[in-house]
Amino acid sequence: MSGLIPVAEALRRVLASVPGPVEAETVPLARAAGRTLAEDVTATRTQPPFEASAMDGYAVRGSDADRAGAVLRLIGTSAAGHGFRGAVGPGEAVRIFTGAPVPEGADAIVIQENAQAEGGTVRVLEPVVAGRFLRRAGLDFSAGDRLLRAGESLDARRIALAAAAGRPSLSLRRKPRVAVLATGDELVAPGEEPAWDQIVASNALALAALVEAAGGEAIDLGIASDDHAALENAFRRAKEARADLLVTLGGASVGDHDLVQAALAREGLELGFWRVALRPGKPLMHGRLGPMLVIGLPGNPVSSIVCGYLFVVPAIRALLGDPVAGADRSEPALLGRDVEANDGREDYMRAQLDTAPDRLPVATPERRQDSSMLAVLGQAEALLIRPPHAPAARAGDSCRIIRLDRRLI
Repeated sequence: MSGLIPVAEALRRVLASVPGPVEAETVPLARAAGRTLAEDVTATRTQPPFEASAMDGYAVRGSDADRAGAVLRLIGTSAAGHGFRGAVGPGEAVRIFTGAPVPEGADAIVIQENAQAEGGTVRVLEPVVAGRFLRRAGLDFSAGDRLLRAGESLDARRIALAAAAGRPSLSLRRKPRVAVLATGDELVAPGEEPAWDQIVASNALALAALVEAAGGEAIDLGIASDDHAALENAFRRAKEARADLLVTLGGASVGDHDLVQAALAREGLELGFWRVALRPGKPLMHGRLGPMLVIGLPGNPVSSIVCGYLFVVPAIRALLGDPVAGADRSEPALLGRDVEANDGREDYMRAQLDTAPDRLPVATPERRQDSSMLAVLGQAEALLIRPPHAPAARAGDSCRIIRLDRRLI
């Protein structure tokens, strides 16, 4: 379509405009959840640091326990945190518990189900071979191993790994500061009573939630009325907050009351692009205001949220140094109903999913796709992607979707 750029090209330009990752800071591991690594994490220690038992039982020499009925003399106990400091000699055994150090001289574990303790001895009920039920030192990792890579986000499993590696603090990217500005005389904040010709603003809260979920820090600039002075004041506050990214909501088109683009131009905006071959979200704006990135989203609630997923979230991930910030997050699915041929705009249709473990998800697009309908978006489970000029498709045909319930990091 004339004057419209493809979605993929728009995303490429947004990511190309990111000057580089934000600076790093040292953060205690206890406060690192959800944050993004600024550098690789290497192990400071070996795990396990000693040969350990994988089961409760008896540490023995395999040559002494290679036949049923062998009777061995018990010489001590090895428990986690209370290892046996002696050595296991011929005909001897040590009572051992899971995770405890294997005593010197022992090379196998007779599990307790296969042994019978009799006073100061233990009888082997089933033979065991050398190496059985042992965890070798360094089985998990060794000192100096690279365990996590820069750009990865820290969830519970990665925090556990960093802790086990002996890292009490980590070098993390600071949270990118994202200023969110709603615009329009028709908007009032939630809790305020709108006039007959006004509505309650929802976009800013939705975008703030997306910002936080992506690893950023949302800065609420409130609602700016449709006049240059109010907009210029909001831009000034974004600069004072040292925002890395300014997200505006509404007013980016060219109607008589769409003043955002003009007001930004007066402030020195370097316009990257405006208008994308996208539904919902055609009047999308991108540029730079000095060091601050700017993404102007449409005012329609669904349009702004869809564009938030497609452009704002990847921009935040790029600011965090995520090497896969622009990766395709879509997945294959099957159509749940017939759909008509598409025009020249890439369509992101709100859809319900029917899932089962033995097949691809079935995506059924809602019949009402108006970009103002938050109830439809709120109940949707995925965005069904229809490429530009896609022909009509039948139920059961292949398609691609973006799940709306997936983690953003």
